[in-house]
Amino acid sequence: MKIILAILLLTPVFTFSQDDLLDEIDKNSNNIENVNAVFKGLKIVNFESTKLVAKKELNFIVSHRFGSIKNGIDTFFGLDNAVTRLNFVYGITDAINLGVSRSSFLKVYDITAKYRLIQQQHNGFPFTIVGFNAVLINTALDKNNLPLLEFKHRLGYTMQFLISRKINQDLSLQLAPTFFHDNYVLIDEQDNSQFALGLGGRYKLGKRWSINADYGIHLNRADNSLFRNPLSVGFDLETGGHVFQMHFSNAQAMNTNGFLGQGNGDWSDGNIYFGFNLSRTF
Repeated sequence: MKIILAILLLTPVFTFSQDDLLDEIDKNSNNIENVNAVFKGLKIVNFESTKLVAKKELNFIVSHRFGSIKNGIDTFFGLDNAVTRLNFVYGITDAINLGVSRSSFLKVYDITAKYRLIQQQHNGFPFTIVGFNAVLINTALDKNNLPLLEFKHRLGYTMQFLISRKINQDLSLQLAPTFFHDNYVLIDEQDNSQFALGLGGRYKLGKRWSINADYGIHLNRADNSLFRNPLSVGFDLETGGHVFQMHFSNAQAMNTNGFLGQGNGDWSDGNIYFGFNLSRTF
């Protein structure tokens, strides 16, 4: 059933026509035309995009995700319960990035690697494929509440393939088959190893503006889980040396294991979180 679902979700992307791909392309020494600017931010909203930091550049991303807006003025529409993520990403080469971050959500540290396997080409290969891996350390787990806690229980892992296609100069789409594993899960019935499929896209509204959205389909969530699939919508604004991203999501966590495994908001009753990402390249 999961295989059939994945095929059905992949089919629309494979059937899109490749229009207007002469916009923002490069030619390498073999006269192969590579399609660039598929996404302008390192993330679509929650999910990583296929964009990478250039060689020898350092990208610093400050991410805020406020508390739920559902409680209104009592929590100043979530401002009182904000979480922050600080993320540094360095370009080892144009195709290989390494990152390190710290999030106040569960006091998670993570080390990441992002690497391009193949790039979309004009009149050539139709997709950009990027790999993404992360190792996470949850430092919020308390041995007073979990007497048998060991360091290994704090660890989590992420493996993703990011598959994007620039349809034309305005529209880009992406699929993100994802495996993630947490050595400690909150629900006994939940498998430690979990699978998901991310769907995302970007549509340009003007020279500097775009609307972005992504959605994660958890494929083996426990039946008694209170967590939900993450749905996020936002806007990107390009302002010179950085991209400013504003968004709404039903997940407050900003790392993959968190927003896929522990998103607890519900769009239908207004239990959603406003946030933003601000990135600067050095």
